[in-house]
Amino acid sequence: MDYEFKPHERPTLAGSPANPDHPDHRRRLYFLIGILIGITGGLANALVTVNLVFAQGTLGLDSNESAWLTAAYLMTNVTANLLLVKFRQQFGLQTFIRHIMVVYAVTTVLHLLVHGFWSSVAVRAVSGVAAAGLSTLTTLYLTQGMPPARRSMGAMIGLSVSQLTTPLARVMSPGLLISGDWHMLYRFELGLALVTLAAIMTLPLPPSERIKAFERLDFVAFAMLAPGLWLLIAVLSEGRIEWWTERAWMGWSLAAGVALICAGFVQEHFRRNPLINTRWIGTREMLRLFAVAAIVRVLLSEQTFGSVGLLNAVGMINDQMVLLNGIIVLASIAGMVFALAVFNPAHPGRLINLAVVLIAIGSFMDANSTNLTRPANLYFSQGLIGFAAMLFLAETVAIGFARALLGGGKNMVSFVVLFGMSQSLGGLVGTALLGTFQTLREKYHSHELVQSIIMTNPQVADRLRANAGAFSSVVGDPVLRPAEGVALLSQQVAREANILAYNDVFLLSGWLAVAAVVWGIAIRLGIRRRKEESPIILLQREMRARSAAQATAGPLQASRD
Repeated sequence: MDYEFKPHERPTLAGSPANPDHPDHRRRLYFLIGILIGITGGLANALVTVNLVFAQGTLGLDSNESAWLTAAYLMTNVTANLLLVKFRQQFGLQTFIRHIMVVYAVTTVLHLLVHGFWSSVAVRAVSGVAAAGLSTLTTLYLTQGMPPARRSMGAMIGLSVSQLTTPLARVMSPGLLISGDWHMLYRFELGLALVTLAAIMTLPLPPSERIKAFERLDFVAFAMLAPGLWLLIAVLSEGRIEWWTERAWMGWSLAAGVALICAGFVQEHFRRNPLINTRWIGTREMLRLFAVAAIVRVLLSEQTFGSVGLLNAVGMINDQMVLLNGIIVLASIAGMVFALAVFNPAHPGRLINLAVVLIAIGSFMDANSTNLTRPANLYFSQGLIGFAAMLFLAETVAIGFARALLGGGKNMVSFVVLFGMSQSLGGLVGTALLGTFQTLREKYHSHELVQSIIMTNPQVADRLRANAGAFSSVVGDPVLRPAEGVALLSQQVAREANILAYNDVFLLSGWLAVAAVVWGIAIRLGIRRRKEESPIILLQREMRARSAAQATAGPLQASRD
């Protein structure tokens, strides 16, 4: 049906919902549904990611195969927005979400019936597409849930909610897997999908303006960029597991992926209406923004890879980390509240520097871990990093959205695609980088520790006797007991080498964060020297002028999604 927008209700962009004056109760419902959508979009994959070891045992997978579950999700999630934003502009986001959520739910049901590797990969791939749409929908619902004067904060919250899903998944996993049934994760995922679909259909977004957005060359660009990114993600996901130089397919995939991505960007650079505006992305401000976003996402891998890996090395599992991750969730929420409370449009980059400083402090605090380190020892440091993650995301989103909207929204596709790519690939690169570094350092420390173990050393001899004595009640053979003692000592050496390697990872993250802080200060000094005005202030000024011009225009016709 047709709807006439009042001047102040007009959508900011084609494909975005109108901005009517909602009553308070409806605004609260939009906000709650937005949070539900955001949690659904990220939690389903997070539950799988944090339980990959459990998946290996239940589904009979090796470590290489289990890594493909997260790789399949990232492949479709990173590339879906290449077409999704224009799909929303031409057909409406509600149409896409209703269809993809139904497909997602049906695929999850099929996985409950078909127990195998390929069905799991299929669910992850469809989940990635659905999550890409849900990420956008989260932002749109939260924007509707905010008062008119604070709707920009809805975008800040919307793209930050997903940060909560990984620690939240670690809090929920022990309860979901208490029966030992891997399918409980998929049953919960199916329930989330159905509840979210019902909520979306019960309270749809306001109508939007649609335009003819797709061009033939969009699909040509997708045909080059998407496979290129898929190959790159495959290499980053499997590199540290199969090892980078041990598989020829990684080299060929990396070369082909880079060639396809470069070819796609070259084509986009010479188009009149590109899918990705390379000229805008190539500006100093945007290159700087995406570089900062990717670097900080790499640093945040200290939490998702480093601290969890350390606790796993000392024998901790998700069951023992529930309180730690609950603290991270609360600290992240506090970080978002703080970011919204102290947000200064004139100086939006200050909190990014503060976030990096907090990451550095947290990393250095973790660098003194021992085999006696337990989750309680990481409460404060990991809380700091969770707090910093939300500060960083909120400020980066605000700056990026402002710069995209300053061009009238024509660069929104480019920003959404590139920002999502910087976060997903940044996290993947961070895990690959820190994981590779940890492996190399573990080999080094293991070699050093083994060199110091000499059988003539009285302390070594005492340790071997103590280890052998531990098996006296279960191993009756007096010849076999010393061999068991040596094997136990070998395990202890490997554990200590891993702990030392994780300490090196924390130090590396800390010093990288220090370098990022120095770079951030240099950037701010350069901005002051050039007297650059904040993009958010420029956007506010432009929006006021645009509203004044719209006040004299007639109503705009649009059809409901």
